[in-house]
Amino acid sequence: MQKSQLTKEHRTTLIISLGDPAGIGTEITLKALGSKSLNKNIKPLLVGCKNNIHETYSKLMKHGIDNIPDPNKLHIIDIPLENKVIPGIVDEYTGSASFKWLLNATNILLEGKANALVTAPISKIAWHKAGHKFAGQTELLGKLTNKKTSMLFTAISPNNGWRFNTLLATTHIPLNKINDTLTKELIRHKLDTLLNFCRKFKEKPSIQIAGLNPHAGEEGKIGMEEQNLIIPILNEWKLDNPDIKIIGPIPPDTCWISSVNAWNGASIKNNTPDGILALYHDQGLIPVKLIAFDEAVNTTLGLPFVRTSPDHGTALDIAGMFKAREKSMVAAMNNAWLLSQ
Repeated sequence: MQKSQLTKEHRTTLIISLGDPAGIGTEITLKALGSKSLNKNIKPLLVGCKNNIHETYSKLMKHGIDNIPDPNKLHIIDIPLENKVIPGIVDEYTGSASFKWLLNATNILLEGKANALVTAPISKIAWHKAGHKFAGQTELLGKLTNKKTSMLFTAISPNNGWRFNTLLATTHIPLNKINDTLTKELIRHKLDTLLNFCRKFKEKPSIQIAGLNPHAGEEGKIGMEEQNLIIPILNEWKLDNPDIKIIGPIPPDTCWISSVNAWNGASIKNNTPDGILALYHDQGLIPVKLIAFDEAVNTTLGLPFVRTSPDHGTALDIAGMFKAREKSMVAAMNNAWLLSQ
């Protein structure tokens, strides 16, 4: 899908798949659409159950949350729920609903009728109960578009406007499969992907890569992956990208320290990276969520359209209590808009 194919109206349309109906997706979407921090150029198109949206709106109003848009004034692709949903309880029906909503939202994008996609959180357990054996929305979107996807988390510091980027080399796989998955081709591809993203904001970004083992292997004393795989790849990649500063492998327990300081408002120094490559899911997600939980945005790279999502899950423990924070959803919408222009 090329941007030139989009009509003027479609260039401003942000399609939002509402996620698992037993979670907080509809709640945070309505709250985000009423936020003063939301880019006012965004024209949302919601994909979900209209009755569920109206019901959530009414309950939010009863809880005194009234700075939200009237669903009667929103554009909604109505795909009704087949069964009654109990907040906090996911099952095959909620999994089937969120899967259908994402499929329809994706098809609208592939038809050139929207500019970008924002996905509210889904339950992987519910998807599996419904027979959809995908590790997550990222993996489904990759299959639907036949593209090789990458999972990046990006956030803009409210303290100084610095952009914080972490890309995952591997995503939803067990720890015991990481070694076999980390190949030369994969790591090089992820470095190229991270560089291309960071170049959207800085011509010559700096990049860091975390080590796999404690102390980044301690020169082979605590694992040989750094010596045998990662360091040779980095040396080769440096030759192909001589104008890019890349450092690593860095011990994982110190790799994000300069990012913490920059996020909290310290001056940006030479050792502050524009992007970090984490080698596995929790290695990257733990520091991202500790540093920027409310502002971080899950961004899928490699698709023929922009897709973002909040960096959190369905929050089943507070679903239906109407106390979920919408800041990450606002950030997801604003970043989808920015990246798709």
